Amino acid sequence: MTQEQLPVDDAPARPPRPPSTFVVSLTPFTRAGALDEPGLRAHLQRLGAAGIGVYLAGSGSGEGYTLSRDERGRVFAIGVEELGGTVPVRAMGVEPRSAAEVVALAEDAVAAGLDATQVYSLDLGHGYVPTGDEMTTYLRTVLDEAPGNLVLSTHHSVGYHYPPDRIGELVSAYPSVIGVNVTHPELTYVAEVLAAIDGRADVHVGGPVHALGALALGAQGYLSSEGNLAPRLCVSLIERFVAGDRDAAAGIHAQILQVFEATQALGGIVGAKAALQLLGAAGGWPRPPRLPVDAERARSLVDVLQELGLDRSEGLA
Repeated sequence: MTQEQLPVDDAPARPPRPPSTFVVSLTPFTRAGALDEPGLRAHLQRLGAAGIGVYLAGSGSGEGYTLSRDERGRVFAIGVEELGGTVPVRAMGVEPRSAAEVVALAEDAVAAGLDATQVYSLDLGHGYVPTGDEMTTYLRTVLDEAPGNLVLSTHHSVGYHYPPDRIGELVSAYPSVIGVNVTHPELTYVAEVLAAIDGRADVHVGGPVHALGALALGAQGYLSSEGNLAPRLCVSLIERFVAGDRDAAAGIHAQILQVFEATQALGGIVGAKAALQLLGAAGGWPRPPRLPVDAERARSLVDVLQELGLDRSEGLA
């Protein structure tokens, strides 16, 4: 079936769920590089207590590319044991080379009891951008074959994004698609995706930068890595927005962006792990090829957390 022949379901829009936020959870490793299961449990317990939704085994914060399929399965199983029925727990996975990789990810997620699986954009390597028909064939294969609830992802890191009307058609044609994660530097693209979906699925933006703008446009919320450090703060942004307290929401957003900038200056999740170590919290070590951040450098992020009082309010003190 070609791009022009994709069927469209004229079913009415599904009622959207309330605004929410998700953290792309880190994966703790021991200094020797083994999966740190006690550390993962402790970290997930802290996330669950904050009431934040969780994505597991992501390619960035979750260092998903370093996980074997068996290890990924253990991360999923532990996630369900610690968080199932408490907060939404979903599989993220990594950018795939083929539809079969995503189908296998969804099969593992369903077998473990996760609530949904993200469908990352196809990454064919060497900077190659799939044609429109290649994008559609990949997505339709996944949506036809993958079990469980699915969340489409359009992410600028692969060098392209899905046309908004294509996303809208897929959401209409496949009831298994319950959400779309949009990671793009331009908020205008988020607005176009929201218009194309027209309330048929939830929309979350990737990263905290566009969190308030996306909520104002009608998106359900945002994803972040910052939730690994300050999950309660990330949830409070949603709570203040829903309560109509825009000034408080703006202040919280500014704090999250301070954490974001300080973490990015240290290389992202490796900096967050180093800061958690300094604060005596579960987070573990990075796994090669990522290398640990020197404790002296990580102090800059700890200083930001302490200046904002997050070491106490987030239970890290």
